[in-house]
Amino acid sequence: MHVQDTHWSAAPLASAGRTGGGRAAPLRVDAQRNLEHVLRAAREVFGELGYGAPMEDVARRARVGVGTVYRRFPSKDVLVRRIAEEETARLTEQARTALGQEDEPWSALSRFLRTSVASGAGRLLPPQVLRVGVVEESPAPVASVPSVPSVPSVAEEARVPQQRSQTGAGELRLVDGDRAGGEPGTAALLDVVGQLVERARAAGELRADVSVSDVLLVIATAAPALPDAAQQAAASARLLDILLEGLRSRPA
Repeated sequence: MHVQDTHWSAAPLASAGRTGGGRAAPLRVDAQRNLEHVLRAAREVFGELGYGAPMEDVARRARVGVGTVYRRFPSKDVLVRRIAEEETARLTEQARTALGQEDEPWSALSRFLRTSVASGAGRLLPPQVLRVGVVEESPAPVASVPSVPSVPSVAEEARVPQQRSQTGAGELRLVDGDRAGGEPGTAALLDVVGQLVERARAAGELRADVSVSDVLLVIATAAPALPDAAQQAAASARLLDILLEGLRSRPA
């Protein structure tokens, strides 16, 4: 997953096509078509290049002028938040489906991971969901990624798995829903994935030290952006198989 620096505003999301009273204003057919093109292009561009990709790249992929993009989304922050919120909702629904349709805890967790990775969800995970801290066994203060509302840089992201290997029994921990930006959608995602994790752990099928953040990091890690679709699907499936084996508990 490629995530580059960009400002992540905490301002409320301004929905495209809304009237001053908050009601959705109907869009003309051409305006609605342009909006759909922009959203699809944004998902593709941000998925390939990260949330640091410029708006001009989104406009070029959508085959519209950059002014058209800004008419629908007055700032890049608004567009980024729209895409991230849609992705959060999609992941939450995938997790709820796995939780409701799979009786076996491990089957539910692995189904969620396979569905999410296959959909490429990891490339568009909201940045605040991936903000992690290192919890030591000692009562030392938690060393966390600074809580500025911005997307972590590639260098910061690359340090995440290294932090875990350096701390031994330490645990990578997600910030809670409020500290993760106060987004209701984020809190819902953390809650339902937490249920999947707790069920699998209680059944003895998930390693005791695996956290919700680990599961979401698996989704992010197992969704590489490769130019060939078949190669990307094969690489994701193979990598996920390896990661799932790492998550499973083993008899003593």
